[in-house]
Amino acid sequence: MKELSCEILVAGGGTGGVAAALAAAEAGCRVILTEETDWLGGQLTSQAVPPDESRWIESFGATARYRRFRNGVRDYYRQHYPLTPAARANPQLNPGGGSVSRLCAEPAVYETTMRAMLAPHVASGRLQVLTRRRPIAAATEADHVRAVTFRHMHTGVEQTIAADYVLDATELGELLPLAGVEYVTGAESRADTGEPHAVDGPAQPHNVQSFTWCFPMAWDPEGDRTGAHVIDKPAQYDFWRDYVPALTPAWPGKMLSWVYTHPITLQPMPRVLFPEEAPDNPSKGLWLYRRLICREHFAPGVMPHEATLVNWPQNDYVEGDIIDAGEEEAAQHLQAARQQSLSLFYWMQTEAPRADGGTGYPGLYLRPDLTGTEDGLAKYPYIRESRRIRARFTVTEQHIGLDAHGSDRAALFTDSVGIGSYRIDLHPSTGGDNYIDISSLPFQIPLGALIPERVINLLPACKNLGVTHITNGCYRLHPVEWNIGEAAGELAAYCLQQDRSPAGVYESTAATEAFQAVLSSRGVELQWPQVHPV
Repeated sequence: MKELSCEILVAGGGTGGVAAALAAAEAGCRVILTEETDWLGGQLTSQAVPPDESRWIESFGATARYRRFRNGVRDYYRQHYPLTPAARANPQLNPGGGSVSRLCAEPAVYETTMRAMLAPHVASGRLQVLTRRRPIAAATEADHVRAVTFRHMHTGVEQTIAADYVLDATELGELLPLAGVEYVTGAESRADTGEPHAVDGPAQPHNVQSFTWCFPMAWDPEGDRTGAHVIDKPAQYDFWRDYVPALTPAWPGKMLSWVYTHPITLQPMPRVLFPEEAPDNPSKGLWLYRRLICREHFAPGVMPHEATLVNWPQNDYVEGDIIDAGEEEAAQHLQAARQQSLSLFYWMQTEAPRADGGTGYPGLYLRPDLTGTEDGLAKYPYIRESRRIRARFTVTEQHIGLDAHGSDRAALFTDSVGIGSYRIDLHPSTGGDNYIDISSLPFQIPLGALIPERVINLLPACKNLGVTHITNGCYRLHPVEWNIGEAAGELAAYCLQQDRSPAGVYESTAATEAFQAVLSSRGVELQWPQVHPV
């Protein structure tokens, strides 16, 4: 296939990749955006996870482009769905009414909205989007990445794309080893970073956060009577039904249970499926957490069954690290994670204890129409941790952790290229660590964390920037990843237009300030007002 060329290549069409491509195209650059699946949006779409956002997201703490995206999702529902008058008039409509976010919605709506934002640049020829492409090789010369070769996931055809700048927005930081970029994986040693929650002893490069194969499900009360929705017993069900993860502190029992570890207190926490099963405390109902379809927002009869996204502790996969595993080992872990999620669903249908004393909810059914897949699982696993560049500057717990920093504001970075806010939230890990969920301070994204130690023209555009295993826990969330990608896209475009390198911008106070002025003019917030820890 003919070799392609562009000014900026964005490998990976996830949340950060879309933001990077949009920013670079709006800056006037010729851009190619590639994606391994057939959906753009990553954790929002192919991974099916509604956005984890800060409590201030409706007022501040997001870029103007991310706000356009959020407004576009709401507008799509207003234009195409038979909403109730109250829902249509609500400027802060939360279509799914989930409690985790103020914008829970169907994955396809997120994807459609992103495509619409990119559409003018595709139509103009400035942006080319290539889906079902996975990077398999990179050509380098000294400290430059000259080209990346991709393989089509269905046809196997290979194609090379040459670019002046290469942005890695892949979910696992896949360009880093291909291009020989220095990177870190897993958990750093406390002796190296000084972080209170880093591991004792040597670094643990294979100790990474769990990943999750998410799935949406709906509930048909009539199906509880007929049992028509019950799926075939998954091949690994017997294993997962009795599975107890080997974690420290200990998990409270079997993973397939309504009782799991409270992320903050690390004590057993009982939950129920539906809020009405705990009328004294409806928040115990898992159904509301990532609900995608809320019946009360639609005209009567339009949505007979609600749907929720299952991204719960019970389907977090901790049995292996796929980042630097060989293809065969990674495939085994991915298949096991799929089996774990299907086993959780089958357990809920057949064996889960009910608050009324019964067993199982056979009226639950999968919603493959919401994921665009045949089996109802998401197109891609929800990845919480990837390779991370060795950067000119690395954000540590001491910069943003409430207790570690010792102040009511996070460290101030004079080279800020954006902001974010979320707790330092690490799910159980492949190294046997239970939750690490600690309070953090609303933080900035320093330019130095986007600059590799050596390579000149490659930039991270998602969660693969200069953070640690600990601080990745709050830099990995949807609006932060968007901001990282947007800043990387703007930086590459700025460097092309100013004939400077990213390192040259970082090393010059005047150039950094000039670049920050560009970001501010594009609606990128660079610092927080006085807000409290989260």
